[in-house]
Formats: sequence, structure tokens, C-alpha cells
Amino acid sequence: MSETIDFKDLNAIPSVRTGIDVLMRDDFALLHGSNIGLITNHTGISRDGIATADILCQAGGIKLKTLFGPEHGIRGKLDEQVADGNDEKTGLPIYSLYGPRTEPSPEQLEGLDTLVFDVQDIGCRFYTYLSTLGHCLLAASKRKMRFIVLDRPNPIGGVAVEGPLADETRLSFTAFHPIPVRHGMTLGELALLINAERDWKAEIIVVKCEGWKRGDWWDTAGLTWVNPSPNMRSLTQATIYPGVGLLEMTNLSVGRGTDTPFEVLGAPYIEGRALAYALNARNLPGVRFIPVRFTPQASVFAGESCGGVNIIVTDRNRFTPVRTGLEIALTLRELYLEQWQASKFITLLANRRTMDGILAGDDYNALSRRFLPDAKGFLQVRSHFLLYP
Repeated sequence: MSETIDFKDLNAIPSVRTGIDVLMRDDFALLHGSNIGLITNHTGISRDGIATADILCQAGGIKLKTLFGPEHGIRGKLDEQVADGNDEKTGLPIYSLYGPRTEPSPEQLEGLDTLVFDVQDIGCRFYTYLSTLGHCLLAASKRKMRFIVLDRPNPIGGVAVEGPLADETRLSFTAFHPIPVRHGMTLGELALLINAERDWKAEIIVVKCEGWKRGDWWDTAGLTWVNPSPNMRSLTQATIYPGVGLLEMTNLSVGRGTDTPFEVLGAPYIEGRALAYALNARNLPGVRFIPVRFTPQASVFAGESCGGVNIIVTDRNRFTPVRTGLEIALTLRELYLEQWQASKFITLLANRRTMDGILAGDDYNALSRRFLPDAKGFLQVRSHFLLYP
């Protein structure tokens, strides 16, 4: 007989405890006596929806002194460089780490002994919250401060790993460390990996999630979805993003400025029926393509009618987003050799050998042979830093 749950009692509904929930349950013992700087945004909340900044500000025995915000700001609403400011609710200073400064300055860290990180990632290398984690970890290492990660689930699962590693020579704010495009790790795990591989010797403590397993997706966690950024509005879009997001530095609209970012892509020079037919003929696992026309209201081709495709994930457990993005690139190269700016694809791909294969017109099997050995090596490396079964 199945277990009976009273769905009116929220405490009876199974859900993952994120790092902040575990910290609260343990009466903040890890932070007692600490002077804290908190790196967070609107995704840093308890499972009851209370902001981590508010929780730590009111907790006894600790002193929250400073807030640091990643891309999109503390409230997650901005799609531009973010200015410093003050938090209306707590009155604390907020220092932006998305603009001229990406790492806390020594002056901003004065009087602090602990940095706490609580931001929700989506499991993709070029999503910039990972870079903010890395820059803050480096700052903590330089000053010999504790660095505490309040961990959160990887919403698209912690098993699948896909795509080429970023070249050491192409590291940037959208490629902080040489890892695959889809890394299958939590930010807590990545903090441990980066610290070890760069020999920073930072004192890292990861407050692990409880109840999350590597094979779990967000919808099995019992946690409320909060848009991690203005154009990441659903788990479906997060699932597609590691593939379609790769394309957005080229002359394509990936749906920014529409109601369904990353679920559509196109351009004025594309004939949607031809692209959909060519992509469906590749028989990619777990996905189909429907021809559409759309007019983005912002970003690339704003106000222009675009032909393109709607991306329909039919089986997320078979769907391979990075392969899909690479196959789309190969198809665009084949159909729109003169119009599509293939050379800009390397910006987020960040891997020269794979880019050379795209420019040479490799099929996917040949292309994947260019990066699979490194990807297999990464799987061995990451196994030493995994925290969840």
C-alpha cells in the first residue's frame, strides 16, 4: 500500500533540504561567532521561501555584515551590468560582482572571516554563477578566510556529463574552469574540484543538501522553482540551455525577447521548414523540431521576423542537449554557410579542436572523437569530488 500524505500539511510533503535548510535546522552552529559576507541573490532561499540574507541577518550568534550579488543582481531582475547599492530590507551594503569588479576587493572583505555562498546554478559551464563562485573562492583563499557553500541541487541532474572541456587558453567569465559544457555537478562539488585543481588551499566547507540524489531532476526535489535569471523561466528551458545557449553569440535569436527563451531559435535568413526537416532527419534522441516564425522584442533581431524552429523535448532522459546544440551548428553550417556566423560559435564552446571540426564540416561522430577523450578524463577527475550518491 502506498504511503498516505496529507497534502494540506506542507511539512508532510517530501522535499530536499538545501544547504540553508540544513544550516537552520542545526541552529547555525557552523557560523557561531563569525563575521560574514554573503554571496547570494533571489534564488538563495529556504524551502519555505525565506531569503538567506534575511535568515542570517536575524540569526543569533553571528554577524552578517556585507552582501555580494552575481549577474542579474540580488533580486535577479537585471540583464545588464549591476551597480553597488544597499539592501532595502536588511540595510546592508550590496557589492556587485557583475560589472567592472568580479571578485570582492580587499576593502570589501575587511572585518570578515567567512564568506558564505548561496546561489542556485543550472548545471551549465557558461552560466555565470559558477564564475562568481570561483572568483569569490579565490578571494577567500588569498585572505585565508573560510568559504562555506550552502549547496543546492543540480536541477538537470548530476549524472549526465556532455561536451568538450573549455581550453585553458580560452577561460573567461563564461568558462571559468576547464570542465565540460554540461558538468553534472553541484556548485559545492565544483568548489572542491576547482580548489584542488588550482591548488588554492582555501578552507572550504560544503553544507550538503539532504534528500537529493544524482539522478534526481528539479521536479523530484519538492522545491519551488524560482527563475534563476530573467530568461531562465522553466525546467524545460534549463534542460535545453546547455545546447541552444552555445549558439547565442552567433547571429541567431535563441528566443530572448520572446515568451519562450531557448525553446525557439531562428533568424531572418532561416527558412524554418528546411531547418526543421534537416534537424528531424538527424533523428536526435528525445527531441523534435517544429518550424515556426517569431519576432523577438529584445536582444538579437529585436523587432524582426525570424524563421526558425521550436525545440520540443519528447524524452528528457534520452535528450542530449549539448549534442543537440552541436548538431544544430553542423546543420546551420550546411544550410546557411554564407549567412550564419559560424566563427563566433567558439565564444561559449571555448574548445578549438571541436570548433575546427565544425568548420571542417565533420559529422557528429567525427566531431565527438575530438573531445570525448578529455571528457572521459574529466569523469575520472570529478569522481573524487562527488558528494551525493
